[in-house]
Parts: sequence; structure tokens; C-alpha cells
Amino acid sequence: PAAAASLQTRRPVPPRSTPPAVSLPAVYHQRIEVGRGDTLAELLVNAGVDRTEAHNAIEALSEFYNPRRIRNGQDLTLTFKTAPIAVDARTQSESDTFIGMALEPDYKTEVRVAKTEDGNFHAEQHAKKLQRTPVHAKGKIENSLYVAGRDAGVPAVVIARMIRLLSWDVDFQRDIRTGDDFEVMYERVLDASGKAVYNGAVNYASLTLSGKQINIYRYELEDGTTDYFDENGKASRKALMRTPIDGARLSSTFGKREHPILGYTRMHKGVDFAAPTGTPIYAAGNGTVIFAGRKGGYGNYLMLRHNNTYDTAYAHLNGYARGIRSGSRVEQGQIIGYVGTTGRSTGPHLHYEVLVSGNQVNPLRVKMPTGRTLQGKELAKFQEFRTQQDRLLASLIGTEVAAADRN
Repeated sequence: PAAAASLQTRRPVPPRSTPPAVSLPAVYHQRIEVGRGDTLAELLVNAGVDRTEAHNAIEALSEFYNPRRIRNGQDLTLTFKTAPIAVDARTQSESDTFIGMALEPDYKTEVRVAKTEDGNFHAEQHAKKLQRTPVHAKGKIENSLYVAGRDAGVPAVVIARMIRLLSWDVDFQRDIRTGDDFEVMYERVLDASGKAVYNGAVNYASLTLSGKQINIYRYELEDGTTDYFDENGKASRKALMRTPIDGARLSSTFGKREHPILGYTRMHKGVDFAAPTGTPIYAAGNGTVIFAGRKGGYGNYLMLRHNNTYDTAYAHLNGYARGIRSGSRVEQGQIIGYVGTTGRSTGPHLHYEVLVSGNQVNPLRVKMPTGRTLQGKELAKFQEFRTQQDRLLASLIGTEVAAADRN
């Protein structure tokens, strides 16, 4: 018992005094996925960032990226520095300091925000390291080009680009037949880890319609502009578009018909494309607005003058695009208005007319004015380029299944 008592009262010998271990500051990253309705400020504060610091970091970011455009599913990377703090001679704690963040506005750029030595935040925009690789696909059309392309593993956005590029020469409502063939070569963009992040430009597209082949090649001209040309150097892009609207159904053709409202047979001097109200309408070609306003049974009406021979007209519009008024200059493909059902109309659609020397003609059958044709040295360079593309295309034949697997 005496020994036990002495053990209970004996004081522990304090350890030899040594300074606390000091560790170097560590940096770590926290990845956050943006949810529906999230704001950038809320995300930072919820991650432990001081409100003032969050505000200053967002201000710096705004030089390159509008924080209001942050979207659901987008990734945000926050960076913190952990540093030791001495509580007393024997105990230390750690403190996390927010020192920056990074996000990707699109597949090819990254914006980084970093805290500087003076405590402010500075933003920089960087181009991401990307690899572009060609992808080849082909197939037989049984129903539509869209379905055939999808079945061959071609992304929907690439199919849409193909249709737009080939629509200068092809009426996709009338010219496609069961058994026709398609072929396409397009760019797939990969990030540094090899992940596919974007499906890029169509570099070659081909349709074989009832035995007749149509080929187009993407080619950069000496002036830096890019366009599409056939194998002879003739631009596939025409001066006027046959169908100045996407995804619409041809609901009425050019010619005599019984008017759906007036009830008697009369000449229908244009073509109608049924589409939902608000669907964008494009300028069929470069030109000048010579009329924009109300015009009888046409409702809201727009007429463009393209040259001394060709005009185009657009009727039953729901409204006009910003800046469209008499005297305005427009470029081919520019949005000029939106589908509506104004005037004598039984439902939302675009009534489209092409006028040659003031006379309405069938937009689907008239020979459209041609675009640029390469000549001389430019043509020789194009032919050399086309030969290289044909060799590349041949080298990719047989890779179609692998391309589809990567979608």
C-alpha cells in the first residue's frame, strides 16, 4: 500500500523541451460540380471561402468570364493552402487559406484566378492543350441521312453540319432515296488525357444519290477564310440558300393549290416550311433589306435584295431580329426573323419566295447563282490539298466501328 501511495503521488517527469515540428505548407484542390440554380458566390462561401475573398476572386474572374453564365454540370476547381499555426509550445493547428480557382468556359480554354502576394486576385486565360484527330464514317441510307448517320456512330451535331453543308445541292425532302450512300470525315478534339471533348469541323462529306456522287472538301483560302469546294474547286456554297430555316417540314410546294383560307384555287408563288413559332429564319444570302413591315395577307413580311437579279421574301413572321429594318445590310445565314402565323395563315410557318428579275420562281428548283470558283495558283493548291485529303480518307477506311465505339 505504501508503494501504491507513492506511485499515485509521484509527478510525471516532463519531457525534454523540444520545439514543435514544423511542416511545410501544403496545397490541395477541391473540385465542385455546379448544380441547378447555383451561383458562383454561393459555391465559394459554402466551400469555406470568406465572402469578401469570394467577391474579390469573382471580380477578377469577370475580366474573362461572366460568372452569371455558370451552368448546371460545370466543374469548378478551388485551391487552398494549408499552413500550421502554433497554439502553444507543444500544440499546433492548421489553417486553410483560399488561394485561387479555375474553370473551363468551353472545351478549349481555361480561366485561372490566383491570389497574389499583395492579397489581391489576378485572372489569366489559357488555351488548353488539345489534339485533333480525324474520324471517318460511312453508311447506307434506308430512311434518312440523320438515322443512317446516327446508326454509323456519327454525333448528331456532325450530322446537322453535314446536312447544312450539302443542302446547297441537295433537297433532303425530295432527293434522298433508299439505298443512297453517305461518307464523312470530321475532327474529333481530345484533351490532354485523351478524353473526347468536342466534335469539330466536317473536313469532307459525300452523298451518292441515285448513282450520282456529290463531294465537298473543307479548304482554307490564302486570305485565311474557310469554305467548302467540290473536286473541281467550285464552291458548294451558293449565293442563295434554298431553305433558310433549320429542322422545318415542307408543308406546301410552289404551284397551283386550293388556298386553305380563301377556299379557291390560286397560284402559290413560294414554298411553305412548317415550324414552331419562334424558330429562327436566316437570310438566304448577302443583301439589303428593302422592306420590313406589314403586308396584307403576308402578315409580317420581309424582302431582301441580293443583286440586280435576285430578291428573296419571307412572310407570316412572328417578329424581326434586332436591327432588321429597311436599309439594313445582312449576311448569308444571319438570323433576320422568327416563324409566326401572322396574316392569312392557318398555323405557324415560313412562306419563302425567290424572285428573279421581279418574278417569283420555285425556290426548290431554280438554278441558284453560284459562289466562288478557284482558279490559277489557288486551284492548283486546292487540288494538291484534295489529293492529300483523299489519301487520309483512304487510310481511315476500316476504322468506322472504332469511331462509333468512342461516341
